Amino acid sequence: MKKMGTMLLRREPFSEIVMGNTAIVRAMVEAGTRVVTSYPGSPTPEIATAIGAIPTAERPFYFEFSTNEKVATELAYGAALNGHLSTVFFKSVGLNVAADTFVQLSLMNIIGGMVVVLGDDPGANSSQNEQDNRHYAMLSYTPVLEPADPEEVYHYYIEAAGLSRQLKMPVILRLTTHVCHAKQKVAFGAWNPDPPDDTPRFDPANGPYIPLTSMALEQKRMALERLEKVRRHAEKSPLNRQIDNGNAQWGIITMGLPFLSLMEVVHGAATRPDILKLAYVHPLPRQTIVDFLAAHQAVKILEELDDVLETQIKAIAFDESLPVTIIGKTGPSDWVGEYTPDKVRQTLAASWPDLVPAFKAVAIVDPAPPRPAQMCPGCGHRSAFFAIKQALSATDITVADIGCHTLGYQPPYEMGQLLMCMGASTAMGSGLRLFNTQRKVVAFMGDSTFFHAALPGIVNAVFNQHPITLILMENGTTAMTGHQDHAATGHNVNQATDKIPVRQVLEGLGVKHIFEVDTYQQAKLAGLVTEATAIDEFSVVIARHPCMLKFTRGQRRKADYRQQHVEIDQTVCDRLHTCVEHFGCPTFTRDAQGNVTINTDLCIGDGSCIQTCPTKAIAPVGKKGKGGAR
Repeated sequence: MKKMGTMLLRREPFSEIVMGNTAIVRAMVEAGTRVVTSYPGSPTPEIATAIGAIPTAERPFYFEFSTNEKVATELAYGAALNGHLSTVFFKSVGLNVAADTFVQLSLMNIIGGMVVVLGDDPGANSSQNEQDNRHYAMLSYTPVLEPADPEEVYHYYIEAAGLSRQLKMPVILRLTTHVCHAKQKVAFGAWNPDPPDDTPRFDPANGPYIPLTSMALEQKRMALERLEKVRRHAEKSPLNRQIDNGNAQWGIITMGLPFLSLMEVVHGAATRPDILKLAYVHPLPRQTIVDFLAAHQAVKILEELDDVLETQIKAIAFDESLPVTIIGKTGPSDWVGEYTPDKVRQTLAASWPDLVPAFKAVAIVDPAPPRPAQMCPGCGHRSAFFAIKQALSATDITVADIGCHTLGYQPPYEMGQLLMCMGASTAMGSGLRLFNTQRKVVAFMGDSTFFHAALPGIVNAVFNQHPITLILMENGTTAMTGHQDHAATGHNVNQATDKIPVRQVLEGLGVKHIFEVDTYQQAKLAGLVTEATAIDEFSVVIARHPCMLKFTRGQRRKADYRQQHVEIDQTVCDRLHTCVEHFGCPTFTRDAQGNVTINTDLCIGDGSCIQTCPTKAIAPVGKKGKGGAR
């Protein structure tokens, strides 16, 4: 069986089928990257998985999960100022966290080079929005390359690293969800590493590195000059490519995933448009675009999300007085979602109905039942929400945060009625408590988010005396993105480390009212929430239980592991359906007659459901009639 870590360190050229998120790691190795930092977030966590497959002692670069994206960016920047090629990667909305630092990077002389890998998320597959981070690139004067498939991910990273080193400026490699997760056979080059020279080369004379007053203006001029050098380089780059189908009437300018969808849609078409596929999406290769526009009667701009290319290309055509019709987005649907082949077909058919026929919808005779997102069987958050709901009134306000526990907003729990971003729940809850003497305010938060972005909001609640209750859902991992460690776990990605206990941090911040309980102790948890919300000061309930998905995986690796289940005593069950309608574990199945049974493929036998049954009909297998476990 092939080992990913061994494959990524092969010295000779080779080919392998890999994800985009794996191809980029080989590119890091070949490019001589020395420092890689990140904060986990989809669609990029598999980059860390590939890095983790390389034993730490053999890894040719340093890697860490930082406490958040801003810290990760700053660490990579600091390393680059010492002369080390550095990379930071994170998801789309992670750039919002890093923005205060990121927008300054292009003003600096980054002697080692720095690549910023963004996992943008058209379609909001795993994000709270589908923001187009090309806007950040434009406001910060940062070049952007956008690949379409894993092979391009590999080549574009090497291009970005080389350009960054040459011009001593950051370069963005913009990936999108499908590109991160697509698989393709990629031909990799040889890797013949030289011994690293880790001499710290930071020198203030390479700056200035303090962007204040008149220096900031000069640094902006320098950033613009370097961006112009990138544009001139892009004009000659073979990564921008044109597919000439001999069609002087119709042309399409596109990039990234939309290009692949376009190629699928026009495959087999009687008439194919000429295609200009851009690799450099900022700054644009102006003359290349001018020549393409001048050679066609009409040009369609095919891009996901916002009209970034369209706006600039229309301006170029106007400035050059080109007699070409430019067709961009024609309605709100063109601004929303991923440009899959079906969507590209509809978009082209709306503009050029003679090119491809519109997609004909197929009637679904027997539609699949809805499958809402679910917390895992045994999840401590489910047990917590079941208990907490009993301690609150229907009019109380609950504020969600980012994490697995965000799913508590769904029935049957309906805990967490508003959501913004990581760490925002405490401050939003504090605002909701102002002038509010009738309705309690309860905020939720996970333990990884606690360290990521929550501390300022908590400090503010203590400092400004906001009487809300924070329920800290501590499951001992960064669960939603793949069980990465955080500062309270006692491990980082490389080694064991000292824990930073959540309670001690809260005490150090001046929180006076702190309660702790395991979420499986539902009655006690409900009582503590009642007690905490009655206090007219800021209070915290630490609702603790390990992530059962991670825990169960660990148990299954043991030689003596035995699968356990619960069962329902049908002679005792009175069909109140509390287990289904209020506790809501997905292992319960209710048939048309109202009988409830256990799906043993899902049940892990944790027993958190036992105490929820009013008639004690649920018990571990083989223990019917014994009143269940506690």
